[in-house]
Amino acid sequence: MTQPTRSDLSNSPKDENQIYENVFSEIEILELPLGTSLRSVYDDQPNAHKRFMEKLEARIRNHDREIEKMCNFHHQGFVDAITELLKVRSDAGKLKVQVTDTNRRLQDAGKDVINQSEEVIRCRVHQRNIAITVEKLQLCLPVLEMYSKVREQMKSKRYYSALKTMELLENTYLPQVYQYRFCQIMTENIPRLREEIKEISMSDLKDFLESIRKHSDKIGEMAMKQSQQQRIFNRVVKKQTHNGNEKLYAASGAFLGHFDTATPEQLQDDEEEYEEEVLTAQDLVDFSPVYRCLHIYTILGDRETFENYYRRQRRKQAGLVLQPQSNMNETVEGYRKYFNQIVGFFVVEDHILHATQGLVTRAFTDELWNMALSKIIAVLRTHSSYCTDPDLVLELKNVIVVYADTLQGYGFSVSRLFDLLLEIRDQYNETLLKKWAVVFRAIFESDNYSPIPAANEEEYRMIISRFPFHDTELEKQPFPKRFPVSMSVPEIYKEFKEFIYASLKFSESLHRSSTEIDDMLRKSTNLLLTRTLSGCLQNLIKKQHIGLTELVQIIINTTHLEQACKYLEDFITNITNVSPETVHTTRLYGLSTFKDARHAAEGEIYTKLNHKIDEFIQLADYEWTMTEPNGRASGYLMDLINFLRSTFQVFTHLPGKVAQTACMSACKHLSTSMMQMLLDTDVKQISMGAIQQFNLDVIQCELFASSEPVPGFQGDTLQLAFIDLRQLLDLFMVWDWSTYLADYGQATSKYLRVNPSTALILLEKMKDTNKKNIIFSQFRKNDRDKQKLIETVVKQLRSLVNGMSQHT
Repeated sequence: MTQPTRSDLSNSPKDENQIYENVFSEIEILELPLGTSLRSVYDDQPNAHKRFMEKLEARIRNHDREIEKMCNFHHQGFVDAITELLKVRSDAGKLKVQVTDTNRRLQDAGKDVINQSEEVIRCRVHQRNIAITVEKLQLCLPVLEMYSKVREQMKSKRYYSALKTMELLENTYLPQVYQYRFCQIMTENIPRLREEIKEISMSDLKDFLESIRKHSDKIGEMAMKQSQQQRIFNRVVKKQTHNGNEKLYAASGAFLGHFDTATPEQLQDDEEEYEEEVLTAQDLVDFSPVYRCLHIYTILGDRETFENYYRRQRRKQAGLVLQPQSNMNETVEGYRKYFNQIVGFFVVEDHILHATQGLVTRAFTDELWNMALSKIIAVLRTHSSYCTDPDLVLELKNVIVVYADTLQGYGFSVSRLFDLLLEIRDQYNETLLKKWAVVFRAIFESDNYSPIPAANEEEYRMIISRFPFHDTELEKQPFPKRFPVSMSVPEIYKEFKEFIYASLKFSESLHRSSTEIDDMLRKSTNLLLTRTLSGCLQNLIKKQHIGLTELVQIIINTTHLEQACKYLEDFITNITNVSPETVHTTRLYGLSTFKDARHAAEGEIYTKLNHKIDEFIQLADYEWTMTEPNGRASGYLMDLINFLRSTFQVFTHLPGKVAQTACMSACKHLSTSMMQMLLDTDVKQISMGAIQQFNLDVIQCELFASSEPVPGFQGDTLQLAFIDLRQLLDLFMVWDWSTYLADYGQATSKYLRVNPSTALILLEKMKDTNKKNIIFSQFRKNDRDKQKLIETVVKQLRSLVNGMSQHT
């Protein structure tokens, strides 16, 4: 609104009237407070209030005139309206009575409606409440359904799904209805349910660990059967591939089937049988507990705890599995059960490694394997050392090979196991050597040490088929024939081949080259020669019941066995297909082995022959004081010479030098023994008659030596064995002391081999100390000067003996 200013009110009256008109219009029209308009009037001039009141009075009078005019104009109409209203008044009373009656009747009629309306209102309220409840229940029902689902899943042991459902319930559904008390209860129960699931899953895991511990044996057995099946298949392929080589080997006379007699058809049948029986680890053990527990702990954010627990428990189980039974070394089943448990353990770990993500790692399994491998090797070294049966050691080797191949198929390193097998191979060879030592002793005990007779061609062929003997002269002889060797020779040769076969069995499946196998066979065969057979021969030769005839046959046998060693080398070559010209090929030590045995037998021959001579010498019964000889040699000596003749006839099959050495040794020993009889301190006196009788015996010995009992001696070489006796007896019988004393010390002396001390001892025994000696009594009677001569000779002999001792 425009406010009038002081300048505006000071204008002309016309303008002043217009201004008041405007103010009055505003006062009449506006409903707002009039303070502002009135203030504009009173604030302009000091007399403005008066003028305004005058104008206002004039304005009121104008309005009163207009009102009066309007009332006058409408008065008749008002009167008419009042008249009409009075007329309506009576009708209105009637209408009021009618309306009141109608209202009463309407009220009476509307009570039921009101009651029904109230019921409707209540129903509408209930309906609204139900709708609200339904709405809220629709929010709560999924929560309850999810919670019920959790319970059902836990009841059906679907713990992983239960955890997922709880996670969805907790994160999605419960926040929508958190204000309700049952939701708070659920919220409080969810952690407890999770802990319950953890405990249940851990309990299932413990049951699983116990289950796999019980089933490790069966799992390992099945895994090793699978490996064995693969080996059989490879063997079938190999046999088919090398069929031509086998035929060639069979043609060479070897018998490969001795240690591998299964045909491809039989191996195929075995393979089909394995295919029907072999089960996997998944078939024997339910791995779902470990998967479930892993997922549960992963969801709960506690996977590391689970992994540590699982690995810790498996380490403990590994320690239990690796503990062997105390009697494991008694049967191969003990070893097989031990290996089955270990294989089962690592098959399970390999399955867990590949079926889960990170529960076990390759580093963890390798750590377990290295720990187990060290323990296994120590156990096998300890228990296998108690095995004395080579068959058990061989079966143990086969079990170890299958065990190693099985675990190698699962990616584990088994090189140390094959190194251990090389150690066990040495032990196996030791047990073989002990076994064959018994075999050799049995052969030697049962041998009659007589040449093998062959009555017909069949017997002859049977012997040469068992032993490589070739002698054209023997083949030309008519039947019956006699081989120079005894029955022990073909038996020992056969046992050599059996030993090679047995040694070869251990080399199978060791993943070694033919050259290495050939070297193994040759080394083990050399041990059989140099240790076992050599030891048995040495013990045989030293046995008391082995006589000269047996010793001679042993020398002959060893000679032919030595010659057969080259055939053994060819036999090994045919088996291994390794040329003997190959560099570093080991040779058989047959030459040194049998040479040592022959030397021992020869030495024993010399010893026994000398012992037999001593036995005859002990039968000698000389009458040392006889006056005249008997005129014939002593009986004991003739028996001894006859024994020597028959013995040396047996020596005809011996090598020439052996027989000559034996004969020379016997003659020297006989000469020495007879010399000792003359010089025996128990013999106090010796008469000339006894000397003459002794001379007759020495003559028989010289005749025996000159008869060439063993061919090959040159001239009178054998007679020289008795030269000491001959010169001594000649000196006393001829009584040629002057010549002896004069030529003593000269190379041309007639009595060069007579020792002064020997002559002195014998001469003193012939002195007439008791005056019964006829010779000296005759000296005293006939010529006492001769007695003085004897005294002089004795003195001279003593001086010679003293001179020799001083020179020495």
